[in-house]
Amino acid sequence: MLWMALGGFTLSAMNALMRQLTGELPPTFAQCMRYVFGLAVMLPFLVKQGFQHYKPNHLKGHLLRGFFHAAALTLFFLALPKIPLTDTTAIMFTQPLFVMVGAALILREVVSRDRWLAALFGFAGVGLVLLPHIQAETGNWSMVMLAASPLFAASFLINKALTRHDRPEVIVLWQNITVTAYMIPIALPYWVSPDGRQWLLLGCCGLLGTAAHVFMTRGFALADISVLQPLRFLDLLWASLFGFLMFAALPSNSAILGGVIIVSATLWIAHREKRK
Repeated sequence: MLWMALGGFTLSAMNALMRQLTGELPPTFAQCMRYVFGLAVMLPFLVKQGFQHYKPNHLKGHLLRGFFHAAALTLFFLALPKIPLTDTTAIMFTQPLFVMVGAALILREVVSRDRWLAALFGFAGVGLVLLPHIQAETGNWSMVMLAASPLFAASFLINKALTRHDRPEVIVLWQNITVTAYMIPIALPYWVSPDGRQWLLLGCCGLLGTAAHVFMTRGFALADISVLQPLRFLDLLWASLFGFLMFAALPSNSAILGGVIIVSATLWIAHREKRK
């Protein structure tokens, strides 16, 4: 569970930087370069250990996962600069429900009543955060963001399945390779020349994003994905923190109340799983 919590924190930090960058650069270009730098982060390990060390055992699964992830990211980054960071994270909290349904139906995991209740309480907290902010000027973009959620869920489900065949570092490397390959044709029409600061931030995003996916994939390899999903609700706290530090955005009263419900659900499921 610690791997998932650490992955969520790192991913929230990356999303905060990407929100800044997608307001300055074309979103599809910024997204593509984030994965180019993510691939660059792993190249020294590939050179040192050799390609054979990172050869996948289930290439079709990696290609399919990359397709779903690239599609989700395209919708996500198009909407990211249009809505508040806290709302972005709240919308993405619909993922655990999609993932838990998929885990039960596709991966045949036994999803206990405690896990369903924790997810539903967390989803109620998301509703408290999100509903007051769906306004005319942001409502359409919120729906675009919401459409990315089941696509991300599909990517994470395939990720979990791939942990049965490949090591976490292999999965993350091929995620970077496949998403970059899928994104280049989409990004080319919007190609620009970032300044030095923007290149640095893109490099940081590549490092943070790769680290986050390594952390989460390690978590997927150690536990049922349905057990880990309630921990994603902690991301709302990280998003609120980074939103305040980077954009001086204070969470509303409804966001605070929703966060309390989310954290309570997270702690409850962690306590119940520990007792087992």
